[in-house]
Amino acid sequence: MKAKLVLENGSVFVAEAFGAPGKVTGEVVFNTSLSGYQEIFTDPSYSGQIVTLTYPLIGNYGINDVDIESARPQVSGVIVKEYIDHYSNFRATGSLGEWLRKHEIMAIQGLDTRMLTKMLRTGGSLRGIVSTDDLDEGRLLTEVLASPQMNGLDLASAVTCDAPYAWTERDMTPFALSTPEVTGRTQRSLKVVAYDYGIKRNILRRLVSYGCDVTVVPAGLPPSDVLAMNPDGVFLSNGPGDPAAVRTAIANIGALLGKVPIFGICLGHQLLALALGGKTYKLKFGHRGANHPVKNLLTGKIEITSQNHGFAVDPSTLDERAVEVTHLNLNDGTNEGLRHRTLPVFSVQYHPEASPGPHDSDYLFRDFIGMMETGSPVLPRQAASIR
Repeated sequence: MKAKLVLENGSVFVAEAFGAPGKVTGEVVFNTSLSGYQEIFTDPSYSGQIVTLTYPLIGNYGINDVDIESARPQVSGVIVKEYIDHYSNFRATGSLGEWLRKHEIMAIQGLDTRMLTKMLRTGGSLRGIVSTDDLDEGRLLTEVLASPQMNGLDLASAVTCDAPYAWTERDMTPFALSTPEVTGRTQRSLKVVAYDYGIKRNILRRLVSYGCDVTVVPAGLPPSDVLAMNPDGVFLSNGPGDPAAVRTAIANIGALLGKVPIFGICLGHQLLALALGGKTYKLKFGHRGANHPVKNLLTGKIEITSQNHGFAVDPSTLDERAVEVTHLNLNDGTNEGLRHRTLPVFSVQYHPEASPGPHDSDYLFRDFIGMMETGSPVLPRQAASIR
């Protein structure tokens, strides 16, 4: 089935549909990961976005029931160079195309994804529309120009859970099974309340694997309700949209500072920075992939990280007397982590749960465990002692 992609700059790409038919608008972004398309498509952080995969061959290992980060695909649309319907993998339960059609997600193939990616890198992320219903380029351009910008959108409220729930599933990947057990170091399970701004399941699996008793709560749950659960720590999750627009979450985090240890990832990192008085800004084309180099300024080590974000923290807006920058992106120098100098509070911009991606940063979960046990910031030498 013929399809067209029209961008807000007037560019038109002719393609072939392999997902659901119809028409959809969204922010067109790109991800450089070589594998892990199922995890990417089910990551709630991609809500409102049409994702271009730079790896040219997609679909060859099909879809399974395990490698998912939420209950359904969260992307608005999918763009690939070449889709392979004939899959081969011992865990596969179906093809990528069947799965996307089942969940009514549009997907197209056969266009020049290298050209599209270069366009996004040069001009920045662009609004776009994918259509099989209407192929008139003029009408499609008018429609995409009328679609909302990502700036100012609170998408976390749209993807959060409806009510608190307990999470008990552990990470059963080969990496997790080969990691020395951390449970048993404590006399009791550590109670963690995880704010769901669009949380990925493997984050929850990693917390449980480290012996935590995890309760997931909606993005807008009042801090008084969280403290009434008597948690040992609070986790701030990843999620989509503009962090500055999630005002309720920022206020809630501010009310929790100094009362309980806090660990944030991705959007949670940005929201924490905003609660600490900092500011965020939109990146030109974002960081999305599984090979981003980050320097840990506390240890001097370089970590290869998995990332997915379109906004960043401006460290110059933080009070350096209270907040210390801990991690730096080596590609563009943007902020990748921070910690409070006196409170048990820290966060990173990237994804240490590695789904998909490398496991270089899994130590951050151990640092969170140490912080909850001691009630004080975890220094590098302290982190090393609990590994």
